[in-house]
Parts: sequence; C-alpha cells; structure tokens
Amino acid sequence: MSMEEMSLHTEGIIEEVSSATLPTNGQTGVLEDNTCEGGNEFVAPAIGMEFESYDDAYNYYNCYATEVGFTVRVKNSWFKRNTREKYGAVLCCSCQGFKRLKDGNHLRKETRTGCRAMVRMRIVDSKRWRVLDVNLKHNHLLGAETHQSNKKISCGHKRKLLSNSDVEMQPVKLYRALVIDAGSDGNSNYSQKLAKTPSDQPNKLNLRKGDTQAMYNYLCRVQLTNPNFFYLVDLNDEGGVRNVFWADARSRAANVYFGDVIFFDTNCLSSKYEVPLVSFVGMNHHGQSVLLGCGLLASETIESYTWVLKAWLCCTSGPSPQTIITDRCKVLQSAVADVFPKSQHRFCLSHIMRKVPENLGGLRSYDTIRKALLKGVYEALKPYDFEAAWRFMVQHFGVSDNEWLRSLYEDRAQWAPVYLKDTFFVGMAAVRLGETLNPFFDKYLHKQTPLKEFLDKYELALQKKHKEEVVADTESRNSSPELKTRCSFELQLSKVYTRAIFKRFQLEVEEMYSCFSTTQIHVEGSITIFSVKERVLLEVNRREIRDFEVLYNPAASEVRCICSCFNFYGYLCRHALSVLNFNGVEEIPERYILSRWRKDYKRLCIHDHQAESSDTSEQAQWFNQLYRSALQVVEEGAISLDHYKIALRALEESLDRVHGIEDKVASLE
Repeated sequence: MSMEEMSLHTEGIIEEVSSATLPTNGQTGVLEDNTCEGGNEFVAPAIGMEFESYDDAYNYYNCYATEVGFTVRVKNSWFKRNTREKYGAVLCCSCQGFKRLKDGNHLRKETRTGCRAMVRMRIVDSKRWRVLDVNLKHNHLLGAETHQSNKKISCGHKRKLLSNSDVEMQPVKLYRALVIDAGSDGNSNYSQKLAKTPSDQPNKLNLRKGDTQAMYNYLCRVQLTNPNFFYLVDLNDEGGVRNVFWADARSRAANVYFGDVIFFDTNCLSSKYEVPLVSFVGMNHHGQSVLLGCGLLASETIESYTWVLKAWLCCTSGPSPQTIITDRCKVLQSAVADVFPKSQHRFCLSHIMRKVPENLGGLRSYDTIRKALLKGVYEALKPYDFEAAWRFMVQHFGVSDNEWLRSLYEDRAQWAPVYLKDTFFVGMAAVRLGETLNPFFDKYLHKQTPLKEFLDKYELALQKKHKEEVVADTESRNSSPELKTRCSFELQLSKVYTRAIFKRFQLEVEEMYSCFSTTQIHVEGSITIFSVKERVLLEVNRREIRDFEVLYNPAASEVRCICSCFNFYGYLCRHALSVLNFNGVEEIPERYILSRWRKDYKRLCIHDHQAESSDTSEQAQWFNQLYRSALQVVEEGAISLDHYKIALRALEESLDRVHGIEDKVASLE
C-alpha cells in the first residue's frame, strides 16, 4: 500500500519501518509534497525520504533536477547476485567526475566539473527505496536545459508521461520515513485505521510560496532535535498536503497529566486566518493553558476534523478525554461524536457570547435584549429559571422568529451552565460573566500572520509558556502562601495546592463570610438539604441576597452545591464550605482535593498512569515512565546553573548505577 494513501478515517495498514536504520525514539510521520507542477516549489531531497520503487525515486530526483536546473545520470547500481534485482543506487549530477582521456572526444567541450551533488539510496525492509545520503551542493552554474536525463525514465513512466508531454506537470510522490512510536508495537488495531485518504476530498492546504518548504524543514528539524516529537500529514488523491498534525515532547507529556479536559480551538480556521490552525489546549496544575498538540486543516469538513481528532488520539496513546470543549458547529459536533463517543462534548460559552453582537446587534432593543439574555444565562440556578427567563426575553422583545436564538435554545443542553452541572471542566468552563477561553497563541498569531512567521513564533510561545510553568512550580515548592483567615480549610489546602490554585480556593474561604443563615430545610435518609444565603455582588456596590441549596451526606463524606463550583472549577465553593463548617467538619474530604492541583502532581501522575496502562507492553510502560521522569529533571535542571549542575550530576550517577547492575550480572555469569 502506498504511503500517499495515509489518512486517519478509512481503513488500511501502515507498514512498520526497520528499526535498524531508524531511531527507535522517533514518531510516526509522513509527508508527501507537490511536485514539479509549473510554478510550484519543489521539496529538496533529504535523508529519510522513501519511495515505492526505484522508478519513483529516479523520477522524483529527475524532476527535482529539472526544477533546479541540472541533469541526472546513474553513477552506481547494485544488484543481487542470484535474482539480479536492483537493491541500491547512486544518482548524481551529470557534471560529476571527469571524463577519462581515452574516452574523451577532443572535438567536444568538456562538460564535467567534478560536481559532488548526488543522492544515495537503497531498498529497505519495508520494500521501499530510502534515501540514505544527500549532497545538494553543485560547483557549477545551474539552469541549463534538462532533456538528457528524461530519456532514462522507465517504460512505465514513459507511458505516464505521454499523456502530458511536459515532464514538469507530472506529480512526484515524496515520502518521509515512517518511524513507529517507541511505546507501540506498530500493529495495533487503531493504527490500522490510519491509512487511506478518501477520494471525495481533493482539497489541500492553501499555502504561500515557500510555506511547504518551511513546514517540511520545521518538521524534519524538530524530529531530529526533539526525541519524542510526533507528526502526521494527510494527503489528498493528487498528493497535495491537506491536513497536518504535530505535538512535541512536552505536549505529549502534558497529555498524560492534563488530557482529561481539552479545549479544541478552531477559531483560526473558522475565522479564515492566513494560518488555518487548530489547537488542543488543556489546563495545568497552576491553572495555566498548556498545549496538547496542534494542526493545520484545509477546510471545515467532517473528514478534516475527524482526521485531526484521530491524529491527536493516536498521538496520546491514551483514553479519550472526559470532556471536550469546542466552538458551536454541527460539522464539528458530528466529528467529535464519531471520534470521542464516550466523552462529554460541550460548546464554549464565551465564544457563543462573543457572537451575540453579530447576530443580535441589528435589533431595535439590542441592549435590553442582551441584558436579559446574560441574566438568564449566568444567573439561573435551575433549568426552570433559565427557561422562564428565555421565554420572557423571546416574548417580551418579539424575537421568537430569530433563527440564531432558536437554534441556540435547541442546543442549550451543550452550552448553558444550568445544564452542565454534571460535566467535569476543571476550570475550563468559563461559566461566569467575563470569563473566557483565550487562544493559546494569543498575541503570537494574527489574521494575516504567514505560516513561516508563525513557525518561528510557535517556538517562542512554547518557551514562554514553559518558563511560566517552571517559575510557578518553583514558587509553589519553595514558598508558603499567606493565610487570610483562621479557617482550618484554608490551612489544610495551603500545604497541598499550587499557589495559583490555592489563591482561587482562598477566595472561596474568604467569601464564606458573605454567606449567612445556613439552614436545614429537608432530610431524606442519610442526605440533608441545607439552604445557604449569600449576599451576591452583581454590580459595583450592589449586592443581592440569593439562596443556594447544598446536599450533604456525612456517611459518604459528600457535599454538593447547586452552583456546581466543584465540577466547574475543581474545588469546593463557599456554600459547600459553609455547610461543612456548620456541621463541625474541620477538614475537606479527600475526594474534593483533586490531585491535579497538587504541587507534586506530575510525580504522582507518572506512577498512577503506569499502574493504569494495560494496553502496552511492560517495557513500553517502563520507557514511558522513565522518559517522563527524566523530562522533569531536564526541565527543572535548566532553571539556573546550580540546578543544571545538580541535575547533571544526578543523571550521571543514575547511569553509573544502572551500568553497575549490568556489571554485576556479567560477573555472575
């Protein structure tokens, strides 16, 4: 099966490449580029490219030569002794070497210059031809007529070329070496689904001149320098690049820690940015956004969305997210349902509210309609309250025929906070007025930013985010937050949570003092329902007294408030804390202390993840755990020179001790 058929939403098989010739810590990747089509840029030969046959490889290099301006000849070929099957070759510039004196025609001008430009390739275990060595430098002027080497194309290719006499119009299939992920055996059922590109989507990325080469250079460079880098490229039937996905080592590690709730940001694609970027974003243990992977999509189709979602799932090699947040889009909704059938799919509320002026701004009573809408969305505590507020808005302002409001109401179960109280968001809900989910590359990517510029800014953004996380880690470990009350809950979590998350929880503790009249209103078995009154700040200098119902089950150490702060933000609210305090509870139950907010969360998560991983081999689990542990040492060791010296010494000592085990085993034998 041809690598040009690679996709993530039809059946087929990805062949495994011999680990003897490729690094075992690489990641799956394939890139096929456009060709010598007139005027199109052409990707230069590179080590690791693969082709289905020798003819394909020769045709590719010949077209490259045509584009650049030189001719090709075969310098060497190697054949198997018994079958005479060709297994290796060197293609070189026709100016390579010098003619021998006896072969020279003294009447013809010498054309050879000793040029060293060449490609060396051979057939590998996958039965493809792989480029093993490349020299792109010529020692002569380029641009001469390139008709001679075209004569050497095989009969099969000659027949193809007859249909279009101009060789520059022929498609050339270009392959990056496929490298199987170290944590996979390369034969999983899921991987077998990553194969064919559908014929009904011939679209491709709309890239500027030079963008393909820039993307190719970036992927190749990062794969060499980033040991756990992963990328996939989706191709259309013509061999054009349609969709791309990639994730570096930190993003892949972050998926293990923070991949339970993700925000799939498609704003750049839907808003027609120059760079059609989509991002997978999570939230780390400091409440900071963290990149889990990103891609470039050719279009807003079910096929493209399904492809990139499956690419991310393949990259993580883990379970589906518990919750996925996206823009409100029917096409995207179908793709998410297909790829993540067990995940809770919710629409981003802040994105919906951002579109209110666009969809309602032309109405006569826009300001009062907007105010009524916000009140119903953000202040309703029960579905009945929301629906009553909606009915009032629609009837009072006569907007029942507004199509956008009608469709919004039909989808209310996926975006209105009052219906989302059983959904786990860990701080990514943005269900309070003024909260929003900002793009990960905010301030780095604008509507007219070209791809080349973005790829440079991409690394700057990651470095800045990483530095912020490292600084927050250091502050959380080495300092104790200032306590503002005498509440035992505050003291308890000050020792456990990171500084940023503790400050959020600390606000809830302080606001317990705005709560009053905690009253028992109903008892049903072991469950008691309390009413907690709070003076809620609605506007500047204006508070309103509101009632919040809290369910408390002391036998099960369970407490649930109607505001659902725990599911939305990952910590208990002031109302639940008031009920615990009212019942003489001095410590928050362990079930309400999320490990993902702990200072030592990453260390705990590594061990938990290893214990839960049953689908991979034992050695793969060892590798993954060691890699993530070592990555933490590397990241924190780069903070300062002192950190670096200690980390380096610890790694060297660890390696010596590992070698000591080998020596001990050898001595016993």
